[in-house]
Amino acid sequence: MAVNSTQKRSPPKLRLVSSQSASTGARPSVSRIDDDELLAAVRRGDRGAAAALHDRVRPEVDRTLYRLLGRRDSDHEDIAQLAMIELIYTIERYRGECSLDGWTSTLTAHVVYKHLRRRQTERRLFAGIAVPEDLAVSSPDRPGREAMARSAIGRVVDHLNDLDVNRAWTFILHDVLGYDLRETALITGVSVAAAQTRLVRGRRELHRRIEDDPELADVLEEMEVAR
Repeated sequence: MAVNSTQKRSPPKLRLVSSQSASTGARPSVSRIDDDELLAAVRRGDRGAAAALHDRVRPEVDRTLYRLLGRRDSDHEDIAQLAMIELIYTIERYRGECSLDGWTSTLTAHVVYKHLRRRQTERRLFAGIAVPEDLAVSSPDRPGREAMARSAIGRVVDHLNDLDVNRAWTFILHDVLGYDLRETALITGVSVAAAQTRLVRGRRELHRRIEDDPELADVLEEMEVAR
């Protein structure tokens, strides 16, 4: 699957909206059809199917944005709409090699990648990385360990921001968020071989930075003792 930039194309004529806000004119029932039939209907230009596709994939778009940006990013809605537009633009290239959710997640991550690369001069690139949910919830039984975990995460994020941006992104996508190497290559727009090289070098540099960070080493040691 090739993912192309939306900037080089004219705005789409078909806008995806929720089925609840679509026109009430006659349209085929698409609520129970499978993904292949849904995509075929969208490719035919069926407006009802386009609304149903929005409802089908928007939750996965939001989940991906939350994973990459956290839950309070001010650009969430704008990026979600860009992801939906990109989905329509690339729909002819989707051949079912992966699940529709997997395709949607990879495509959305690619849109986020491009967006953050553009805005990195305004904000720290990885400032929006969400703290894992098990650490985000207050734990009265382990307040000290939770505070140490947050401190460790903050220090690692600091080091990620100091890495080469491409290596840092490759590390985050593959090792933290669980995209496989092929998906990571598609998201970042490079070959699998290039993604592999970035991953190896990014891991090596991040590990070196962590080993050379006495403050982080102290936090990690305290966390180990507190277990």
